[in-house]
Amino acid sequence: MRPFADPAVANAFAALPDATRNGLMDLRELIFDTADTLPHAQPLTEALRWGQPAYLAPRGSTIRLGGHKSARFALFVHCQSRLMGDFTTAFPDEDRIEGSRAILFDAPGQIDPTRHGWLIARALTYHL
Repeated sequence: MRPFADPAVANAFAALPDATRNGLMDLRELIFDTADTLPHAQPLTEALRWGQPAYLAPRGSTIRLGGHKSARFALFVHCQSRLMGDFTTAFPDEDRIEGSRAILFDAPGQIDPTRHGWLIARALTYHL
């Protein structure tokens, strides 16, 4: 597990229910692992946006992680981007999607490093 650079982000994760935190920690690792392979995603910044952990790359679109009313946890992208549309075209009917903004998860085992890493990479390099 990567250490938190921002205590506010660490506190946000600590305040989550265990099942939500576990899934979001797995997504967090996938975000950092994916960013490590992308020179244009550096430096990756982890901060709070709207009270949720958010990941920002210099030429990317913000990724947020959080709980969700219809699932245990979710990965959010900017709803006015083409990210979710591109994702659902590339991977039709693979995930529970909320509109143009989120992938919904009920368990960490639903995270697919290839499929979800693809979306994360696209988000981190969105403005290239």
